Amino acid sequence: MSPGTRGLPGALDALEKLLGKPAKPLPQHPLDWILWENVAYLVDDEARAHAYRALEMEVGLAAEDLAKAGAKTLLEVARLGGMHPERRVDKLREIADLAIEAGGGRLEKVLELGVKDARKILKRFPGIGDPGADKILLFCGASTEMSLESNGLRVAVRLGYGEEATSYATTYRSAIAALDPELERKSARRVRAYELLRAHGQALCKRTAPDCDACPLTRGCRYFARVG
Repeated sequence: MSPGTRGLPGALDALEKLLGKPAKPLPQHPLDWILWENVAYLVDDEARAHAYRALEMEVGLAAEDLAKAGAKTLLEVARLGGMHPERRVDKLREIADLAIEAGGGRLEKVLELGVKDARKILKRFPGIGDPGADKILLFCGASTEMSLESNGLRVAVRLGYGEEATSYATTYRSAIAALDPELERKSARRVRAYELLRAHGQALCKRTAPDCDACPLTRGCRYFARVG
């Protein structure tokens, strides 16, 4: 059990005390999450949320809304999300076509499939690999399988959950396997873990120059044991 003797639940409680409770995410449905990932590029959460809200207001979040949207409107929205807006317009068009093929709307029907089939469909969309598909199904309540993004993965590995490998996919699978027995198999519990680990990676446990002095988890952190 890591970190220390408190295990992951204790570590998450310490992070929530430090960082506060995670805010409720804007996306609610599978297609929302796909659009969230693709409407912006290399921007912070605030800028991404701004572009996402603009897409919702100016176009709509259903597949049919995207399909009938004008190129000018899509480009104006995409420009709010950082560099290469023309590429993202192409991605939004592709997403619309794939979503209509998969049932339309906001892909609610995908949640009615088994996890295996749903993951296969979600991974057809731009920017959605295994971690992204796992996240969508978890946050939409269709799966209790744990998920992590890059910041959360870094934190988990530093705390001793999994082993860092040359392959991101291998590191990811290792961390997920190590975290799984530490958490109740409930979507809400695992969403909380995802959000708090991510927030800690963004705020303190950064890739370079992490702020270990402000971190409440150094006692059980193998990274701190090595460099601190």
